[in-house]
Parts: sequence; C-alpha cells; structure tokens
Amino acid sequence: MAAACVFCRIVAGQAPADVVREWEDVIAIRPLHPVTPGHVLVIPHTHVADVGELPGVSARTMACAAELAAELPAANVITSKGTAATQTVAHLHLHIVPRTAGDGLPLPWTSQQPAVGYPGGPLLTPRRGAAPGGPPGPLSSRAHPSQGENDS
Repeated sequence: MAAACVFCRIVAGQAPADVVREWEDVIAIRPLHPVTPGHVLVIPHTHVADVGELPGVSARTMACAAELAAELPAANVITSKGTAATQTVAHLHLHIVPRTAGDGLPLPWTSQQPAVGYPGGPLLTPRRGAAPGGPPGPLSSRAHPSQGENDS
C-alpha cells in the first residue's frame, strides 16, 4: 500500500467510500463527483500507477469493469495514463460511465464536440515484420509521419 494513495487507503478500509461491488482483488466505488448517474470507479487492490505498469493487474481490473458494463445498456469504460491524459490519482482506475442519448456528456472524438486537431504526438503502430493480412504484430510507439520523420 502506498501510504499517500487515497485508493490504497480506501482498499485497506482506512478511508470512506461508497462501495458498489467487491471482488477478491478489485473494488468498485462511486466517485465523489460522478459525471452521470451510476458512474463508478473500478480499482485494483494492488497499487499500480496506471494501465501500463502491470498488464496482468490492468487486465483483471478491466475484466471486473466489463462485468459492470455488461449490466448497462450503454456506457463508456475509460482509463487515463499520465497527467497529460487527465489522470489525477496515480493508482490504476477505470471509469464506468453509464450513458443515455442526449445526456450532454461530449467526448472529444465524437461529433458531439468538434475535434481540436491532432497535436502530432506519438501513435501506436504495428512493428515491422507483422505478416501481411495476418494478425497485427506487437505495437510500438513512434512519431506521426506528419512530423517529418522518415517512415522507412
């Protein structure tokens, strides 16, 4: 447990939370400021900073989130990695955000909100050597070709 981590304190029973569901290694709670009715956070007991730190913990947390999402007619399942991606607590957590038509919650990649344009950050692309027509190869991060990098 990371002593300064609010989610670790919640998991340990040292901080209050409105618990929605519990598994042996994951907990689902209501956030302090839900963006829609029914919004929950799905949090692993294991302290990992974000979705990229321990893939097995991330996968298990996503499996629990999927159980909750399956009970809803429509939902967003969202996590963030790093402050630039709006992560505010450095402990992996997934948001299950129930949605309804016309709920007024726009997402930047939808027609509900105009996109501000691609800032030229890194993209995930298949690594060289993936079989043509076959399953994609492992992913790697590389700059977008529009940044002037040689793509050969």
